[in-house]
Amino acid sequence: MDKPFAITLGAGSSHANKTGAWRTERPVYVDRLPPCNHACPAGENIQRWLSLAEEPSYEAAWRQIMLDNPFPAVMGRVCYRPCESACNRGELDEAVGINSVERFLGDQAIEHGWTVPVTAGPSGKRVLVVGAGPAGLSAAYHLTLLGHAVTVIDSGSAPGGMMRFGIPRYRLPRHVLDAEIRRILDMGVTLELGRTVTDLAEAMRGFDAAFLAVGAHIGRRAYLPAGDSARILDAVSVLRDVADGPAPLLGRRVVVYGGGNTAMDAARTARRLGAADAVVVYRRTRDRMPAHDSEVAEASEEGVRMKWLSTIAHADGERVVIERMRLDETGFPRPTGEFEELAADSVVLALGQEADLSLLAGLPGVEVEGGVVKVGPDMMTGCPGVFAGGDMVSAERTVTVAVGHGKKAARHIDAWLRGGTHRPPPRHPMAGFDLLNTWYYSDAPATVRPKLDLARRTSTFDEVEGGLEEATALFEARRCLSCGNCFECDNCYGVCPDNAVLKLGPGLRYEIDLDFCKGCGLCVSECPAGAIEMVPEVT
Repeated sequence: MDKPFAITLGAGSSHANKTGAWRTERPVYVDRLPPCNHACPAGENIQRWLSLAEEPSYEAAWRQIMLDNPFPAVMGRVCYRPCESACNRGELDEAVGINSVERFLGDQAIEHGWTVPVTAGPSGKRVLVVGAGPAGLSAAYHLTLLGHAVTVIDSGSAPGGMMRFGIPRYRLPRHVLDAEIRRILDMGVTLELGRTVTDLAEAMRGFDAAFLAVGAHIGRRAYLPAGDSARILDAVSVLRDVADGPAPLLGRRVVVYGGGNTAMDAARTARRLGAADAVVVYRRTRDRMPAHDSEVAEASEEGVRMKWLSTIAHADGERVVIERMRLDETGFPRPTGEFEELAADSVVLALGQEADLSLLAGLPGVEVEGGVVKVGPDMMTGCPGVFAGGDMVSAERTVTVAVGHGKKAARHIDAWLRGGTHRPPPRHPMAGFDLLNTWYYSDAPATVRPKLDLARRTSTFDEVEGGLEEATALFEARRCLSCGNCFECDNCYGVCPDNAVLKLGPGLRYEIDLDFCKGCGLCVSECPAGAIEMVPEVT
């Protein structure tokens, strides 16, 4: 007796009968935007360099980072890790230690002397960069790679801007900063130190464009009732003096007024300068404090005390009077009339920072609003050929944001110099956690960086947080879920009931044989990374 058709049908006859024509939907391989990439202010292709690192191909991974960010060893120490906050793995167990792997790769580059060659031919154009901080040096790096001659002018005694004069050595060792800056200068960038630009129009003579990247080096002042004997300093000046010497004499009891990362740095620095008691006074509650959690946690570990819901009412001699506050229904702090005295040899104000914008005086078309320079989507000010970035254009003042501004500005400056317009490519749709099949991934707890012994942390400026060893860095890179992008796991190839998935070879991914595919969607439902979707069949 003849068997039923469904039983006798083999792969060959299925192909001959073109059974793929029965489907109403077809699977399509897609590339989605990983949330880590989306969250990175420097615009790094994080998923790509993590993939290279896990091969392991460390130099290739480092070169992928260097396409967007010339400071991986610095960023691996000072970035506040928005990529990790966005990481989908954080909903599974713990976020991938992206920053730790970046630091490892940056340190590998310094150890092995990796460099970036300039392959573009000279454009014949000259660009002036004012400010040798992260934004200015990032712009200089990218402009040099594009073939332009770049001169960087800075008023400081050494390059680095707020990376050098605002971030303490215990967070960013100077030999690391110097190595990454030296790599940029060795590419042919001209650096002029100790020169303050007061007349931009005059400084631009002989240049075809300018990028302004003046950091926020001025501590914001506020009226503080104080007697003649009160010793009041600002945090920015304190950190600069510690970096450039000689270190200020703060005394044994120091009160820091403010709630940002600079306040934490000032208090932790005071402890290292010999203060037995360092107290941070902040008007609001911890959850409203702008300082990052890691900064507050490390400050507390080092003995810094926190006075929440408090404001300084008076400073005089060896004491500070603080008043307790309460938050009203809108979250605004209100005085309560309750007072407390704190012993204090000095008060350090950490109430924010401002950039010196005096170099813009008389420059036509430039607008300043709220202490920042207004720029267009192309980073250009209202004055043609004058671009700006970093602290002077953004209220979000981090090294990562500044580096991203430098790269973005460089690409727009390059297009402007060549008489064109830079148009970034469209972004792929986001790869959300709901698209992943996380049961395919094994448990892998995040690796924790080693820390310096607490006793040494408060007595030296040695680096507090250590880096990962090769084995742990490799493990951390391999925790990446490759959200939204095929990593050739062969899942689709293995589960397809019609053998319709064709392997194209290493690095080439797969192809769907539509003569076989019936549109069952099994490959989509079983893809760990969410890199396949079903689309309506074209009829």
